[in-house]
Amino acid sequence: QAEAQQSVSGRGEAFAIIVARLSFIKTQDLDFGQIAAGNSAGTVTIAPSGARSKTGGVTLFGNAGSPALFAGYGFPNQSVLISITAPTGVLTRAGGVETMQFDTFIVGSTPQVQLTTAPRSFRISSSTGMFAFPVGATLRVKRNQKPGVYHGMFAITLQYQ
Repeated sequence: QAEAQQSVSGRGEAFAIIVARLSFIKTQDLDFGQIAAGNSAGTVTIAPSGARSKTGGVTLFGNAGSPALFAGYGFPNQSVLISITAPTGVLTRAGGVETMQFDTFIVGSTPQVQLTTAPRSFRISSSTGMFAFPVGATLRVKRNQKPGVYHGMFAITLQYQ
C-alpha cells in the first residue's frame, strides 16, 4: 500500500537595515518574555546580556525574552550623549486597561550604566564609526496581574557631538 504524499511549506521573514552617517535605530524590541503573576507582586529583569531574573511572586517560563538592541553610525572617536526620555514606561494589556510599569534601564556598555533623563557621554570606539548596544530593564508585575499580552513604548535620545 502506497503512502500518501503531502507537501507543506512555511514562511520566514527577511530584512535588512541600511544606516546613514549620524543615524540611530532600534534593531530589536525589549521583551520580558512569558511570565505568570502570583499572589504577591514581583519583578522581571532583562539584563543587557539577555539574562532574565525575577523576584517575588512571579514565575518565569517559555520565551526567555531579550534586551532591546540599538545601533548607530557616527564617526570614529566621536562623542555621543545618550539618555532615556522618561524614567519609567508603561505596558498596557491589549484589549484592556490593566498596566505594568517598567524602569531601571541599563545600557550594555563597559561598564554597564543606568540610563536616566540626564544625558551620559560616551565615545564611539570603532574604527568605522558604527556601534550597537543592548538595553535591559525591570518590569514591575502586580499581584494577580491579569493575563494577556502587554505592550508599551520607551524612547532613547542620542545626540552626536
